[in-house]
Amino acid sequence: MNPQLLDRLAIRDLVENWAVWRDAGDWERFATVWHDEGWMSATWFQGPAQDFIRVSQEGFAKGVRILHFLGGTSIDLAGERAIAQTKMTISQRAPVHDVLCDVVCTGRFYDFLEKRQGAWGIVRRQPIYEKDRIDPVDPAATLQLDQKALAGLPEGYRHLAYMQELIGYKVKRDMPGLTGAEVEKLYGEGRDWLAGKAK
Repeated sequence: MNPQLLDRLAIRDLVENWAVWRDAGDWERFATVWHDEGWMSATWFQGPAQDFIRVSQEGFAKGVRILHFLGGTSIDLAGERAIAQTKMTISQRAPVHDVLCDVVCTGRFYDFLEKRQGAWGIVRRQPIYEKDRIDPVDPAATLQLDQKALAGLPEGYRHLAYMQELIGYKVKRDMPGLTGAEVEKLYGEGRDWLAGKAK
């Protein structure tokens, strides 16, 4: 079989395992998708993958449910390095002003990957947040959001950030969106990664 096709299949497998194993709380296997210095960025966490695994495990034990659903993947290969962009949704359920709500955020996972000793692993994951919405779980419920607070949050993930801040998370305000300086910077870093420069 074509070696590039095998690499693409291995990367897609890795991306799918990330979502399934994390959401299922399969922490031992979840740790295997990362290289040792792996770095994770999210609205509520930015740091080493090992710390992300720990805080995700702690949140899971407390009942926090942040779930992921994947769509198509586009992979750029350059020898032992790759950039994978995968369409995804992030969904979270929590009370918002005493009304149980679901937030769904649509975007992409932007992954910096490297093949070492024959195995692909994630070196860095940066989500791109494109749009989101919030809905009461009970369609008859009435939800009133603080419009001033909502307007002060980034467009691509403002409802997700609104919910996360209400339940105690500190949310990063300058994550990449569909357009803008942050996502253009990320694309530049991806090009540098494929060109062999440091991450």
